[in-house]
Amino acid sequence: MMNYQDIIKAKRDGKELSTEEIRLLVKGISDGSMADYQISAFAMAVYFKGMSERETSDLALAMAESGEKVDLSGVKGKTVDKHSTGGVGDKTTMVVIPLVAAAGVPVAKMSGRGLGHTGGTIDKFESIPGFKVEMSHHRFIEQVNRIKAAVVSQTGNLVPADKKLYAIRDVTATVESIPLIASSVMSKKLAAGASGIVLDVKVGKGAFMKNKEEAVQLAKLMVKIGRGAGREVRALITDMEQPLGNMVGNSLEVREAIDTLKGSGPKDLEEISLALASHMLVLGGKAEDFDKGLLKAKELLASGKGLKKFIEIVEAQGGKIDLAKENYGLKMADFCIEVKADKGGYISGIDAYEIGHAAMCLGAGRRKIDDIIDYAVGIELKRKVGNWVEKGDSLAVIHANSEEKAEEVKEKILKAYNITNNPPLKSPLIMAVIE
Repeated sequence: MMNYQDIIKAKRDGKELSTEEIRLLVKGISDGSMADYQISAFAMAVYFKGMSERETSDLALAMAESGEKVDLSGVKGKTVDKHSTGGVGDKTTMVVIPLVAAAGVPVAKMSGRGLGHTGGTIDKFESIPGFKVEMSHHRFIEQVNRIKAAVVSQTGNLVPADKKLYAIRDVTATVESIPLIASSVMSKKLAAGASGIVLDVKVGKGAFMKNKEEAVQLAKLMVKIGRGAGREVRALITDMEQPLGNMVGNSLEVREAIDTLKGSGPKDLEEISLALASHMLVLGGKAEDFDKGLLKAKELLASGKGLKKFIEIVEAQGGKIDLAKENYGLKMADFCIEVKADKGGYISGIDAYEIGHAAMCLGAGRRKIDDIIDYAVGIELKRKVGNWVEKGDSLAVIHANSEEKAEEVKEKILKAYNITNNPPLKSPLIMAVIE
């Protein structure tokens, strides 16, 4: 008869676990019969010994089945979902969902809150005054059918095995394991019910994946898991060496998403958002191929239909946006403090991790899951990679509600900027597409 100790020992010794053994493990994690120290030992064994593609797929499927599953059978049309592996300044969801919904593709989106240096989509939406991220399943489906999109926080009992395993990975230095990341992401996506899934796999200093090879390996694995479960999946490998766009912080990022939907946002954010939307339009059956999807997404952006749909989603969920106001009615911080260049030259790098960490220190993110977020604070980047600066030029603006906290992160932001005499080599925003 199998027991947890034998399974941990087998994985510690580099053996391949059977489907039955993985199911027993997941059941033990879910029902509490497997002790936390045993889960820790299993996570560490996987971290060092890895898992085969079959094992990883079995783990994702077992975790997807460990709790409630979202039933999207009541949604009219082919549902498509989008997931990012987490980055700094990544507000693409707020641009992509309205564009895709405006084309008639239903997006029933369940998102999470942020932890650490990366921001959570739900936190960004909650920074909109009055926006409600919780609703009954019936109302969720009704809204998707009526306006083609809804954004809600994950339900309490969705993939409980992953929640437990992730919490333990977070405190045992076993987060950066490709099989554990792949199974965690895909268990949530499979349980969320969409038939098409577009993945945005971030690579660089501000992401889990630090190099392209690891990111491609992770993307291929997640695509394979999704396909094995009968879903259509595509993955984009995108750059996260520097923050995406110019704003980092919840209200600031909502403002930038609205600017982008108005056609006046930063070009890097627009490029990635349009690419993600295009792939979603293909999976949703509204475009024959990527090029036609891109053309359609650009038309929806230029015509203002994407912006109109964003306002419709916000209002349907109780939120208030005032496009006539400079800050669109979003919360603003009390203090704005400039960070100035201490020398002249080309900006050859901006450490996305350090910028994300600085924003978290201001109160824009959580160190612990129960931390309260300050929606108004964050960092506005005035210069990006490739720009030339003179000594004394503004690199960034700190938006803070405490002058003391602003002063604390000033040096951190300055250190995040790498200024050199030679211009940096231009690298692509989208490095690969895995289909």
